[in-house]
Amino acid sequence: MILVALAAIILPLVLLGGLNLPATRGMGISAVIVVILGLVFWHLSPAVIGASVLQSFHKSLPILWILFGALLMLNSLRATGAIDRINQGFKALSADMRLQTVLVAFLFGGLIEGVSGFGTPAMVTAPLLIALGFSPMAAVILALVADSTPAAFGAVGTPLTVGLSNVTEKADLLNLIGQRITQLDLLVGALMPALLIFILVWSFGPKKHRWQQWLAVLPWALVIGLVYSVVALITATVISYEFVSIIAPFITLIVAIVSLHYHWLLPPAVQATPWQTAMAQPTAPATSTKTAGSMSLLTAWAPYLLVVILLLASRVLQPLKLWLTNHLNLSWTQIMGFKTINSDWELLYSPGTILALAALIGLFIQARSLKAALPTAKKVVLSMGNTAIALVVTLILVQVFTNSGLNSANLPSMPMYIAKFVAKYLAGIWIIIAPFLGELGSFVTGSTTVSTLTFGQIQADIAANAHLNEPVVLAAQLIGAAAGNMICVHNIVAVSSVVGLDGQEGTILRKTILPALAYAALIGVAGLVLIKLI
Repeated sequence: MILVALAAIILPLVLLGGLNLPATRGMGISAVIVVILGLVFWHLSPAVIGASVLQSFHKSLPILWILFGALLMLNSLRATGAIDRINQGFKALSADMRLQTVLVAFLFGGLIEGVSGFGTPAMVTAPLLIALGFSPMAAVILALVADSTPAAFGAVGTPLTVGLSNVTEKADLLNLIGQRITQLDLLVGALMPALLIFILVWSFGPKKHRWQQWLAVLPWALVIGLVYSVVALITATVISYEFVSIIAPFITLIVAIVSLHYHWLLPPAVQATPWQTAMAQPTAPATSTKTAGSMSLLTAWAPYLLVVILLLASRVLQPLKLWLTNHLNLSWTQIMGFKTINSDWELLYSPGTILALAALIGLFIQARSLKAALPTAKKVVLSMGNTAIALVVTLILVQVFTNSGLNSANLPSMPMYIAKFVAKYLAGIWIIIAPFLGELGSFVTGSTTVSTLTFGQIQADIAANAHLNEPVVLAAQLIGAAAGNMICVHNIVAVSSVVGLDGQEGTILRKTILPALAYAALIGVAGLVLIKLI
């Protein structure tokens, strides 16, 4: 039975990662097989399968809406020439792609994660990287890998507040778990900028002198990573876990910009001969070079700044949050009468709505007209067909897997069956296993929060039975779940669509799985050390 339960994990790895099938085919085949296995071995009723399919269609809509907003933003910025102006601004700060990777993918992406989450950061940062000259493949992989460390705290602490709601709602315990996350990640998370530069140099740069090109900026990357980790630790300890993923990237971004301005810890070569990739692509064409050159940097960045402001306001200002979540709420609860089969879509609160609104306002500010809005929106919608199919079949697999607890065979759900099977034999070294379980949850469900909702209680139970420190184990779960963003199939599908890499999902998965597994392994080791110290 364990092989049946693991089918939802093994099949995507084999079909996408091994056979390199596009997500539309690979995930479609996987979904059909998992549905059949659910009917035969888990004794799922046709009604449960039907409700799961309907849930999948509905759950795809909020994701596609976020994707629409991100693509509308990108195409609007291209139409006005703002994307070229942003490119000029980054190059004025540093034309070195190694440093741009940290600034855009890790720090700016981390800020977007802190105010939005839900897969938005990679969809925002990947197009920016392409505008800076990165190849689409490099942009996607760097954006996905970077959206890991900040995702443990997600959008204003959602992975803890919501993800651990089945375990505890006590603010003191949640804050303690938040502190344990920053302690576990103090050194491991600090390596993320260096890892991103390593991936860039080793996988996408010239083959000569790769070690030297990485080592040249390693001191700067380590200091930036350490600043991020220390600020995160201080924020979690002194303020609250809810603001870690906002304050840490924001302050670190300021430190990074100042360090580049004064050339701290950087060799002269980053100015004299900035490092470029061998497969760099030309910047996407704008309407006119003159438009880009005459536009102020503030005007060019206005839509993104507006996104950050609106997302932050909608998540922090409780009266506004309440109004947005209660109006135009398109959520579907108790699908086909099943109390646990639900799908949320608060349209006004969605990052997709904010991205689309910011894109339209930005278009008006930059072009003094909304004439291009409708043609741009039509172009975006027409480009999303394959992505919609891939997302729906992926979510069918996910929801049948997740809802499999509603069976007549008196079996736990497939994810719980896997967790209990693993726990039975590996409880003695559970702190090492805990982050991998979190990562597994995100790989299948596509969310740090949902992974923690799924596995949080069993992580707590195992910690109690094995006499392990519960906050440390739960912290390892959350960090592992965040690292799972690198390999989450529907995140890969969505980001690939933004940059025009449909059908390359298997290649992307093969390139992100090793960093994801390495991250979880290092967190497991850090957990062993932390448990002995406290």
